[in-house]
Amino acid sequence: MPPAAETVPDQGEGAHAEGDRPEGERPGAADGPEGGPARLLARARRSVRVRAAGAAALLTCLVLCAVGMFAGSHPFGPTTRNTVDLGQQYLPYHAHWRRLLLGRADGDLFLNWSAGFGSNFLGDYGTYLSSPFDLMVVLFPADRIELALYVVTAAKITTAGAAMAVLLLRLRRGPWQVAAVLGAAYALCGWTLNYGATVPMWLDGLLAFPLLCLVGEWARTARRPLLGPLVVALAWFANFYTAYMATLGAAVVLTVRLLTAGTTARRRLAGLLRAARSVLLGIGLATPLVLVIFLATRVADPTPEVTFTAVPWTEVFARLLPATASVATPALFIGTPALALALTLPFNSAVAPRIRIAWTAAVCLVALSLQWGPTHLLWHAGSSPNGLPYRQTFVLCGLLLIAAWLSTARGLPPLPALLGAAALLAALAFGARGSLVVDRWTYPAFAAALALAVLAATAVLIARRYAVGARALPALAVVLLVLAQAGETAVTGGRIAEQELTKVQWNPRLGPWQEDMARAVEAKNAWPRQRTDPGELPGGNDVLLVGGQGAEYYSSLTSETYSRTLSALGFGYWAKGRHPVTLDNPVTDAIFSIGTRMRSTPTAPLTTDTPPEAAITVTGTPVPPLVTVRPDVRLPARATAFGDSPFANQELLLGTTVYAIPDRLRRTDGPGGVTTLTASCPAGTQLWLWAPELKGTASLDGGPPVSFFGGLPSVQGPMQTLGTVPASGAVRIELHGSASQSGPLPDLPRQPVGCLERERLDTAVRQLTATGATSVHVSGHTLTAELPAGSTGTAVVAAPRISGWHCAAGDDDPAPAQRYLGLLAVPIDSTTASVRCTFRPPGLRLGGAIAAVALIVLLAPVFRRRFARRVTRVHLESASASSGGR
Repeated sequence: MPPAAETVPDQGEGAHAEGDRPEGERPGAADGPEGGPARLLARARRSVRVRAAGAAALLTCLVLCAVGMFAGSHPFGPTTRNTVDLGQQYLPYHAHWRRLLLGRADGDLFLNWSAGFGSNFLGDYGTYLSSPFDLMVVLFPADRIELALYVVTAAKITTAGAAMAVLLLRLRRGPWQVAAVLGAAYALCGWTLNYGATVPMWLDGLLAFPLLCLVGEWARTARRPLLGPLVVALAWFANFYTAYMATLGAAVVLTVRLLTAGTTARRRLAGLLRAARSVLLGIGLATPLVLVIFLATRVADPTPEVTFTAVPWTEVFARLLPATASVATPALFIGTPALALALTLPFNSAVAPRIRIAWTAAVCLVALSLQWGPTHLLWHAGSSPNGLPYRQTFVLCGLLLIAAWLSTARGLPPLPALLGAAALLAALAFGARGSLVVDRWTYPAFAAALALAVLAATAVLIARRYAVGARALPALAVVLLVLAQAGETAVTGGRIAEQELTKVQWNPRLGPWQEDMARAVEAKNAWPRQRTDPGELPGGNDVLLVGGQGAEYYSSLTSETYSRTLSALGFGYWAKGRHPVTLDNPVTDAIFSIGTRMRSTPTAPLTTDTPPEAAITVTGTPVPPLVTVRPDVRLPARATAFGDSPFANQELLLGTTVYAIPDRLRRTDGPGGVTTLTASCPAGTQLWLWAPELKGTASLDGGPPVSFFGGLPSVQGPMQTLGTVPASGAVRIELHGSASQSGPLPDLPRQPVGCLERERLDTAVRQLTATGATSVHVSGHTLTAELPAGSTGTAVVAAPRISGWHCAAGDDDPAPAQRYLGLLAVPIDSTTASVRCTFRPPGLRLGGAIAAVALIVLLAPVFRRRFARRVTRVHLESASASSGGR
């Protein structure tokens, strides 16, 4: 933008950019042994890029902090940042990752014993934690995990800004100050503020896009054949999902660069092939993790199929404006000044026509691809996602900023281009006026930023036309540009954060509740003799925060086996089955060897700005060991399957009858949405209600109401106890729907009521304990159990039979584990003294083989060149010796 800003020499539109030298020619080869002017020029360019990267990172960090201050969110204010998955997935996973890195977790990199009764942790690691930035959590104490996650998030965003600034200067030389501002605009685009900041794993894709574009540049100019595939591998390893989108975006950039380069078709094809080599080898190197995730996805609990519906263009235009927020529309905000610069490109006569046309077409086609079903599926790897249908938007934001840079790198665009951009900008703002996402801050912030941008342009035009203030006015223009971008972005980020708390689910800040629970769990932990379940806490996956070995587990890779097994036993779930929740039930506690159960109640209502406190109670109950022996079970038990009654299913897995099911249950739907159930049960038994679709309350004979939160298919409420059956045996249950529910209550299951007879359960527990494992040892992803002498039948491990388990009885060779009603099972005979089960994530071995081949192919040219040099040196020495001998 400012012509006086520090740049390196340029040679016009047709000159080669740095690196566009003939293939095979080394930098400075023509300048003698010392490199001469070419080497000095290369050093100057590197210095400029370092300054741009540093300035972009600093500006990004400062504006990101300003966003937090504007919103008053942690760590700059008391308000929680833990909205939706940030609080329910990423925060707990990072807490577990810290504990694992320090050697304090139950399990290892392959298997997580703390959640899901034993889950595939390598898949979760690759989905949520494989970014190198996530290693930073070990630098923070356990009670500062929220701060650690914020720092990780900020580090990813600032690095993305620095990388984009470097890319812009690589695409075309120009003022490094402007490149820094545009790099920060990319890092803090609407996608980051609305999506990425609360889904930190996706931020690796934000960083991957400029890095992969650099890989494309290296391939195009036949440079860095070793580093290119390594960068691709790192991007795909960090987060393959958004790296896939970034790869598609980088392919668009490379295509445009090849088409607009003043070179031959042969060189274009060679550059394209080198880029394909880098991508294929890089993905090959990342295959051990990518394949594990892919195979885990195939066996994950399926979510309902989603059909993509494009939003009206009014909403798309509105998302280019500041202070707009929505998870259903593409978050395209890049700042009004940056957007205005991008819109000058089609009208900028100072840019070569082929470049103007190609880049304008690329931006338009990518924008259209966001709205078309087939290309929507292409961007999302063939599957329309549940929620946030425009996850690839960061690529379009990056392309817009590249367009802004190409139009501005040689100086402020001519006045006609500025007027054309102003007209387009006005049309976009006018077209967005009816959008639902326009906020009261939108147009004031837009107008203020636009006014500062006009002042900046005026300063440059004055300096250009009247030859005054050659340094001061361009510097003032940069300052105004920074103020406009930074102020508008701070307002946008703050408003998005404020609106999220009113529109989406949030969890309170971590505090005394979690700290007290962690201490209580540590004091009672008896793993692997038995499990300790911390019970229900404010967020999801809280067992990863406080320790223990509970049922709660929320992951994109929650296995269908685990979800269906727990659902059949009466557990509840969120997120369409991918977030099973704990069940406070003595029968399932016995089945899964939960000997210690924590229960906690908040001492005050939960708020967004105060870490909660809670009253905690601890209950210990005798339970069977983790491995029990079922003499009457023979595998494979194909004839044994769950039915539609969780009471019967629990008894089937326990091995005995413990519930009394009422013979007759009468339902009466009364006025006001009240439903009454009447039945009879043995006196003194514990009454349980199974109403997975009920959203409201239930009470037994006028007792205290118990809340149910059903809402299939997204949410299934767990079975709950309503109290003790009175001495008369008469049962009267009142069901009340929630205030938002109109009409009669939903249908109840065939057997909604079960009355638990504790004496029978206690007898079953004593029997399973007497015949169960005498000792259980767990080491990482391996479980070994010693059995009583003469045990026969089937050893059942209280862990879900997810893909990857191999088991052996005694000295037998390990084989793929068998299952009994969703749990691990090993057939045994009277000679079996022990069983041993080991978990290996599916795809790890094949992925390792593919990565080894990719590594050999990558390094082969290096070793071949070294061998050739050594052979040449030997020949020269031999020739010299022969010459000397004569």
